[in-house]
Amino acid sequence: MHKQELLQTIERDRHQLVHFFSEFIRAKSPNPPGDTRDAVRVIRAFLDERGAPYEVVAPQEIMPNVLGTFECGQPGRNLVLNGHIDVFPAEERGWSCDPWSGVIENGVIYGRGSTDMKAGTCASLFAYAYLYPIRAHLKGRLTLTAVSDEETFGPWGTPYLLEHHEVTRGDCVLNGEPSDPSTIRFAEKGSVWLHFTVRTPGAHGAYTHKSASATKIACQLISELEKVTHIQPTPPEEVAKVLSQVEEATDRAQGIGAYIAVTNVTLNIGVIHGGLKVNMIPGTCSVEADVRLPVGVEAEQIQEFVEGILNKSPEITLESTEVHPPSHCDPNGEMVTIIQENVKMLRGFEPMPIVSLGGTDARLWRYIDIPAYVYGVSPSGMGSYDEHVVLDDFMHVVKTHAMSAYDYLSR
Repeated sequence: MHKQELLQTIERDRHQLVHFFSEFIRAKSPNPPGDTRDAVRVIRAFLDERGAPYEVVAPQEIMPNVLGTFECGQPGRNLVLNGHIDVFPAEERGWSCDPWSGVIENGVIYGRGSTDMKAGTCASLFAYAYLYPIRAHLKGRLTLTAVSDEETFGPWGTPYLLEHHEVTRGDCVLNGEPSDPSTIRFAEKGSVWLHFTVRTPGAHGAYTHKSASATKIACQLISELEKVTHIQPTPPEEVAKVLSQVEEATDRAQGIGAYIAVTNVTLNIGVIHGGLKVNMIPGTCSVEADVRLPVGVEAEQIQEFVEGILNKSPEITLESTEVHPPSHCDPNGEMVTIIQENVKMLRGFEPMPIVSLGGTDARLWRYIDIPAYVYGVSPSGMGSYDEHVVLDDFMHVVKTHAMSAYDYLSR
């Protein structure tokens, strides 16, 4: 009975929730620089109006986090709702509207961060606020983590909360990163970022006998790095079984070709800097590479491969690395079943569990063996111009999060 009332209340408040979503988008929070204070003020006003408990945790002044938690009427498990407040930067080129406008046209809301991930963070906020008044009828604890410093893998958001606030660990995590309503993300690829520097003496462009070219060596390096994509993954049996069944769902949610990318090592050469003048042999060249790891490939395999290249090329040094292993949890876990049941009730289909290409904070809980699942809107325009969300999808995700949190805390 409470669950049905919950659904009716959310639908009744549709206009108010959409208005908040628009206001949240207008509160600029690009990272870099990562200043989320205006957006946090919007969140605080909403929670204050609802009387929901929270505190602001700001180990870095311009990157505050909102941490809320409350106990329910009976003992039980702790469900953590997680979303981030910072978004990609935006430039006006290509946009049909102001990227920070939160404008609504024909049932669609536009703005930087609308998909990644202010829609999902709204779902976390709303689920937390709507369940607080009926907490006496639930079991366990509900915890909200609306964090900053996510877009650059920084230390001041979720990593800080997990280290310093035990309540944020929980027993299960529900995250609203863009995923497409037809899928649930139970796993994601890892990443290894590599920064190479090639150094040679350099020389006049006519004196090629005097020095090797740093840029030519860099080109050879890139060619060698491409071989990393030949590493074959060996995923756990339960992951391999799911992967064998979700090629169509993966491509539908993440674009044609996504399934191949999900199941293989990929390489992106993101940055190349080299040379000063056309008639000079470059003495330095830097290359930044982004290697993405499917479930079943370890970061150590990539590091071993790179060491083999460096052993053969003394002109190359590896100056910095950032490593995030792939992560996964049970693709048939309790929260997957709960979400599928609610989506089937709301829309008549069951979302498929798939692996995500991009990284999310959900991985941080999976690293410590806490199941973490992602269910959100479609990634329309994410990181590009005219980023947008269909409002019917937004409301669907809000309802799914609130109802799924209710179900988890009712068992």
